Amino acid sequence: MVKLSVIVPFFNVRAYAPDTLRSLRANAREDFEFLLVDDCSSDGTERLLDRAADEIPGAVLVRHTANAGLATARNTGLDAARGEYIAFLDGDDWLAPGHYGRLVADAEALGCDFVRTDHVQANGRTRTVRRVPHGPRGTVSDPRDAILPATRTTSVDYAFAWAGLYRRRLLERGLLHFTDGLRTAEDRPWIWRLHREAESFAVLGSLSHFYRRGVSSSLTQIGDARQLDFLRAFDQVVEETAADRDADALLPKAVRTYCAVLAHHLGALDTYEPAVARELKSRGGAALGRLPQPLLNEALDAMDVPRATRLRRLRRRPVAAEGAFAA
Repeated sequence: MVKLSVIVPFFNVRAYAPDTLRSLRANAREDFEFLLVDDCSSDGTERLLDRAADEIPGAVLVRHTANAGLATARNTGLDAARGEYIAFLDGDDWLAPGHYGRLVADAEALGCDFVRTDHVQANGRTRTVRRVPHGPRGTVSDPRDAILPATRTTSVDYAFAWAGLYRRRLLERGLLHFTDGLRTAEDRPWIWRLHREAESFAVLGSLSHFYRRGVSSSLTQIGDARQLDFLRAFDQVVEETAADRDADALLPKAVRTYCAVLAHHLGALDTYEPAVARELKSRGGAALGRLPQPLLNEALDAMDVPRATRLRRLRRRPVAAEGAFAA
């Protein structure tokens, strides 16, 4: 029986994939499988994966015939996964030896639906510890309770799918798949759904996952239209939260987060291609019009002046009835 399936999408990360693959070898176990999803790489990554499939115990190579993006590549891995537990790893990150063995042991001892982990952010030679914004470690909690308060950073703001381990029963309930085609912010609707629908989770203080920042091929470093998928992602978050049984309590958090992320992107307009910057302002204004207006007003009033000013300038007209989210 396969104990753990690790889903690892790769796309044109030839400079970094060797570190990722070496760390998988250092985590190999006879009951682990590593699903290497090649999202149509063309820079030599594909040759590295050919060798890895032969050399790393438990490695299974799956290939896309066209580039589909991270969300769809993860879904391809989920569809092939056989493990009792599921984990994700990005193709430019790496792990300390024994990382997954320790996570499985801790998850089994706790017995919860999923566990989340701290991580180490690597930017060049600089290392920074990043913690899950949730106080208790090693204590089973209700994930729905960890969404709030709306006024603070919480677990749904720590949206990294790879920072954790997930029981197969979540996959069988339809909670682990991503929205196909999202090129960025794909983790946002995913983490919100997980916290709304799963029954139990815990946070572990592990610091054996290394997340590489500043990669030139990462979409966070690219200013083309793919970056604007964050609007689709947060539209989904707000729409699904508005339909939740606890919408009155949860929706203010979703709206505040959407506003904060939109304000961040507006503050970085000079990093976008000119046509994309114009599209961001147009679509961002429409997004503000769709939000529940009383909650939008509250979010803007709670923001610092520079960010609130950016959003108020964008707010051109009242929300149209069609396509608006429920208050």
